[in-house]
Amino acid sequence: MGRFCVCVFCGAKAGTGPRFREAARQLGQRLGERGLGLVYGGAQVGLMGVLADAALAAGAPVTGVLPEALAGAEVAHPGLSELLLTEGLHRRKAEMAARASAFLALPGGFGTLDEVFEALTWQQLGLHSRPVGLLDVDGYFAPLLRFLDGAVDAGLLAARDRARLLTDADADTLLDALGAPR
Repeated sequence: MGRFCVCVFCGAKAGTGPRFREAARQLGQRLGERGLGLVYGGAQVGLMGVLADAALAAGAPVTGVLPEALAGAEVAHPGLSELLLTEGLHRRKAEMAARASAFLALPGGFGTLDEVFEALTWQQLGLHSRPVGLLDVDGYFAPLLRFLDGAVDAGLLAARDRARLLTDADADTLLDALGAPR
């Protein structure tokens, strides 16, 4: 088996204040320090760029997967170990998933949520058995987690399926929970 590779979903925007950028930087650094690979959305902007730059600086091999149509809008990162251009978002997600040992989401918007929920849905349906987690920076995902707990209470989400989504505020603790080697 090859190197353990974490697929990280995160925003093409950096968010307000330094907290999200710092979390992305620390995660990228920890991936490299732990000898892990990174696969992500391929852009050099926002949290994606911060994450990739930190992982590269720490020695991690970094694969970016970017739809051709977004290569200009999201500005493809020029310094990656590998950049794959795809024919669309569906192909992007499939390529990222094919290279992932585990999935992790940093704060982000619609795209990040779409990607993490698709990974969870595929896991729920038995299409893969790789773990999925959220790095909960300063409680960013707390409202989402309350929503999911409410879905369980409403009988619309099974508690065992809610438990599939691993969450922690500490990158190393979450990487451990995802089964990443040290």
